[in-house]
Amino acid sequence: MPRTSHWILRGLRHVDGILLTLVVLVLGISLAVVTSASGQSAARISGHLVNMGLALGVMVMIANVPPHLLSKVGPPLYAAGVVLLVGVALFGEIRNGARRWLDLGFMAFQPSELLKLALPLMLAWYFHRNEAVLRVKHYLVGGVLLLVPFLLILRQPDLGTALMIGASGFYLLFFAGLPWKVILGGGALGAASLPLVWGMMHDYQRQRVLTLLDPSSDPLGAGYHIIQSTIAIGSGGLFGKGWMQGTQNQLDFIPERTTDFIFAVFGEEFGYAGAILLVVLYLAIVARGLVIAARAPTLFGRLMAATLSLNLFTYVFVNMGMVSGILPVVGVPLPLMSYGGTALVTLLLGMGIVMSVATHRQLNKS
Repeated sequence: MPRTSHWILRGLRHVDGILLTLVVLVLGISLAVVTSASGQSAARISGHLVNMGLALGVMVMIANVPPHLLSKVGPPLYAAGVVLLVGVALFGEIRNGARRWLDLGFMAFQPSELLKLALPLMLAWYFHRNEAVLRVKHYLVGGVLLLVPFLLILRQPDLGTALMIGASGFYLLFFAGLPWKVILGGGALGAASLPLVWGMMHDYQRQRVLTLLDPSSDPLGAGYHIIQSTIAIGSGGLFGKGWMQGTQNQLDFIPERTTDFIFAVFGEEFGYAGAILLVVLYLAIVARGLVIAARAPTLFGRLMAATLSLNLFTYVFVNMGMVSGILPVVGVPLPLMSYGGTALVTLLLGMGIVMSVATHRQLNKS
């Protein structure tokens, strides 16, 4: 037993206490809301506990890996991810009209999840390696490295994941010193290309945008999700109806209430005050990550900590905006809250990388 305790203490040495506390607080809220949203389903509750335990274990394990070793994982992981995305395009399994999964026999795997970490690791490794000689060409190469997985995922089609990965790549390029004139020029070009993008969108994607503008145009179809979620959030009032007392939730009006629309359940039961508290916890996690990035002694550490922190902010903003009816429904889970193992493990793996940057003070040139 003493030997086991020794290894546990050594493992926790590289865990950032502030970040761990904030993450566990949100996970605790998540467990309560999943319990209510699932109708106290024993299978869902136990599954969520297993997912949380696994994800926290992965986070602690990665936190103990020095950044100079993590940086070397970037290129092979990125290459493997792109190859798997090509495999999806050629041999992927089709579900609901989208080709996003590879059937491995014993499980179906979604390679786009891998790129959520592989892309920032690859870009951070590349810019760290060329830190002393950064030129315009390096940003062009970085742009290409971002564009390849973005287009492959967009083709599946999976607009939500493509946009999240695109945002991740943009954050990293920005923190790596991408010139403002390039950012502003790219923004102007993007705005000018909106009519072309609209013409290239799938029918269901255009319908989501139109439904956002007028959910009542199809209240029992495309607009149902937004209408029911906004009713639930609005009915929560200032302090909510109480845990497991939300009528929209208990009467099964909220769709996908343990996953993408779990914030609607939370808003109905804990109200505006609860929502503010949850947002404050998320902002505290992001702020802690940015503090770690500012204190990081190397470019790789700064880029990874800042990018992964803003990734969390983006996921929170998009999910809450989607559920509140101010953004189109794109199928993005609420970080640390939504039920689901893959997304939770991926997110806490990223938090483990941030902790590694915080607690290891040296990154060898690679």
